[in-house]
Amino acid sequence: MQIIKHLVDAAKGKHPLASKRSDKWPEARAAHLKLQPVCQVCGGSSKLEVHHIRPFHLHPELELDPTNLITLCEAKNDGVNCHLFCGHLGNFKSFNVTVTTDAPTWANKIKSRP
Repeated sequence: MQIIKHLVDAAKGKHPLASKRSDKWPEARAAHLKLQPVCQVCGGSSKLEVHHIRPFHLHPELELDPTNLITLCEAKNDGVNCHLFCGHLGNFKSFNVTVTTDAPTWANKIKSRP
């Protein structure tokens, strides 16, 4: 089933078919989630993604760099996929280099909404 997820992700533009993750990625992902266990936009804790600020396919050298990671979710809390919206600006073929400053801004807006 992992190959199917990889193909679906590639079709969505999340990463090209040629990308190969480091063998250390699962360990780096788990370590990141211990430090940042909730979505940085909505505070949710389900369907979490460890998002690369600088995209993995463009900057494979930053794949394991903790400063290049942020936790975002795909839970669609209140109808929003935080990973897609804040991490990719609504299109998985794009990326948001200011996601670390945008996420708390959106979290505050959500928290303070009328």
